[in-house]
Amino acid sequence: MSTAAIVVNPVKVDADALRAALTAAEERWGWEPTHWIETTEEDPGTGQTREALDRGADVVIAAGGDGTVRTVAEVLRGTGTPLALLPSGTGNLLARNLDLTLDDVDHALDTALNGTDRPIDVGVVELRDADGDNRTRRHAYLVMAGLGIDAQMIAATDDDLKAKAGWLAYVKAIGKVLRDKNELRLRYQLDGGRVHGMRAHTVLIGNCGSLPANILLLPEAAVDDGEFDIVVLRPEGFVGWVQIIVKIFWENGIMRRTSVGRRLMGENKEVRAMNYLKGREFVLKLSRAQEVELDGDLFGRASALKTWIDPRSLNVRVPKDA
Repeated sequence: MSTAAIVVNPVKVDADALRAALTAAEERWGWEPTHWIETTEEDPGTGQTREALDRGADVVIAAGGDGTVRTVAEVLRGTGTPLALLPSGTGNLLARNLDLTLDDVDHALDTALNGTDRPIDVGVVELRDADGDNRTRRHAYLVMAGLGIDAQMIAATDDDLKAKAGWLAYVKAIGKVLRDKNELRLRYQLDGGRVHGMRAHTVLIGNCGSLPANILLLPEAAVDDGEFDIVVLRPEGFVGWVQIIVKIFWENGIMRRTSVGRRLMGENKEVRAMNYLKGREFVLKLSRAQEVELDGDLFGRASALKTWIDPRSLNVRVPKDA
């Protein structure tokens, strides 16, 4: 008989209800009792996932927000042991991009115990610390890495408001951040090509393209295409922000989603304020250290980063009829 392990963020779930649902799912599919392992403030999931592997779990269920999912996936990458998602946070970014059910615990557990495995790409990033001694930190991410306005927005978001209002809490933070005239001065290299220099407000490196509120930021991004998509935002004043808003919310969010809309759009043209890139390895150096976010969590300040795709290195459980 098979055995699952569940890595649980106790702040994000109703433990009693989840335990009852787990017992029912085990009985439905003939599985052994699931190993229940809770995260802590000191360890958000790394040690717990290693414990799950040591116990011989046939699947590891991540029950928590995007941070829990990212941490569990970081350990499971390359092991062959599948990751199952029990969406429990505000963003649920990977679940959204895989079109998984968000608010149905029984369906999520049925998928975990009786679904099929879908291999997806994982982004790996090395961050060079801001103190200038060339120390680096390596992490994995599933959805997006970013610096600039998006990282500043996360830093400015009120956690209490986020708990009450969900992703709408970011709206208040956006207003605060947009008043900051700070620009990034950077040099970058894509897939070993020539070095480019530019000024920008935000750089986002995506393995997936969709964000909460049905925002399609990276319309060509696919979670298993062996590449990531990069968008550089560099608006110049009010007109530049209008170009970005029209591109993201009108063209990507509405027109691109239907065949009629795509025909009306015609040839896809970039706007001056928003540039797209695609590749497998991206190296970026900053004139001064900036906050970096991975899948919606801050990872401190970095003066440079190198990121690459580890293709199809993580198995994710999805419904058999997906």
